[in-house]
Amino acid sequence: MSLFKDLDPLLHSQLRLAIMSLLVSAEQGDFTFLKDKTGATAGNLSIQIKKLQAAGYISVQKKFRDNYPLTTCKITAKGINAFESYVEALKGYLE
Repeated sequence: MSLFKDLDPLLHSQLRLAIMSLLVSAEQGDFTFLKDKTGATAGNLSIQIKKLQAAGYISVQKKFRDNYPLTTCKITAKGINAFESYVEALKGYLE
């Protein structure tokens, strides 16, 4: 039996982990906020958001503000649990 727990492959991506880290502390953020904080391209950020949404880790709301599209991401309870499990598993590698 291994001393190391499996790491969630969905969260093991640098950009997806950065998105989840931002949303854990901020609870929600719009696309521009996430793009600025992560330094990701719009296309790559959009793809990673879709993957996190498909897993149920975040919810995405799309609407318009001042005639411009506004995409807001919010972490879900499932996402918080997955993030906390990932962090605990990662601690096992560091200790």
